[in-house]
Amino acid sequence: MVALLRQAVYGRLAGYEDTNDAERLRVDPAMRCLVGGRAENRLAASTSEMARFETELLSSKENLKALSGLSGCWIDQVHEEAGMGKLILDLDSSQSPTYGNQEGSAYNGHFGCTCYHPLFCFNQFGDLEGAMLREGNVHSAHDWRKVLEPIVARYRHLNIKKFFRGDAAFARPEIYEFLEDEQFLYAIRLPANEILRKKTVHLITRPVGRPSKKPKVFCHSFQYQAASWHKSRRIVAKVEWHRGELFPRVGFIVTSLTWSPKSVVRFYNKRGTAEQWIKEGEQAINWTKLSCHDFQDNEVRLQLFALAYNLANFVRRLGLPTSVKHWSLTTMREKLVKIGAKVVEHSRYVIFQLAEVAVPRVLFEQILRRIRRLRPVPI
Repeated sequence: MVALLRQAVYGRLAGYEDTNDAERLRVDPAMRCLVGGRAENRLAASTSEMARFETELLSSKENLKALSGLSGCWIDQVHEEAGMGKLILDLDSSQSPTYGNQEGSAYNGHFGCTCYHPLFCFNQFGDLEGAMLREGNVHSAHDWRKVLEPIVARYRHLNIKKFFRGDAAFARPEIYEFLEDEQFLYAIRLPANEILRKKTVHLITRPVGRPSKKPKVFCHSFQYQAASWHKSRRIVAKVEWHRGELFPRVGFIVTSLTWSPKSVVRFYNKRGTAEQWIKEGEQAINWTKLSCHDFQDNEVRLQLFALAYNLANFVRRLGLPTSVKHWSLTTMREKLVKIGAKVVEHSRYVIFQLAEVAVPRVLFEQILRRIRRLRPVPI
């Protein structure tokens, strides 16, 4: 079972997102070495074996639950190795286009297509803390507790500062109360209304003088209590005047932070990195390739994609030297994973001879050395 899981995760990491690719991967020398066991001397799993593994074995309720929690276990081990001074969680949803009569598929008006509507939670390092597949027509915040609660529980014992960011879809009083009970500081986009607009009347007067090339930004904070809230909360308003635009762009953030308004806005704006990580998962790992008919089988595939993404991000975070730490996951895959090599097999070992066109020898040695340091020291 471990060998099958390795083949499922490493295959997706290399860009082979479908079980049909197993027919080629089962004879690949690198994949056979990674899978281990009988595959070292024979062949890795075939397409039918991988299909049964993913759609019959992993799709059971108990195995799917264990598979969903595996990313968190990996991340905890990385934190033990690298350390962590604070925690920032970003919660966001995305789309996974569907085709035909796939179970749970529905038209989503926001994305303008027939799709699934998965929910993702990242930490500040780009690790995917949790992912959940949902039907295509649900609200962006639907089942947020099922994703966020297990993640928060894993960090509850740590005496560190904890933060949460989310867009306007997560502007719900039950989320505010949950985060406050768990001692999370938060910054969440708040949809505008007439009362909030009145609070910023003094900022929506066009600045005197010639418009500058750079937008003019003004920030203001005040207390506000909606009818559904049991107490008032701090609101930070941001007003942007852009050249060539008649009216300003006004946004509101509900927050428990005590920082200056500009600092709160700056902190919230970094939430955009979560959208970049989602795009990396779509482009490098191709986790939108959920082509099974049954919804539960596609849940399994999403969790396998999450493991592949995290494995790649761990290598980028901990294995790449500073000079190449800016590599995207796609670049890293094309230069380190999905590359050609000459394979020389001996009775006791296998040699992979790589060309220095993609990665120079010195750099490759540095990467291997950094990865080797991550191995636990034998007792």
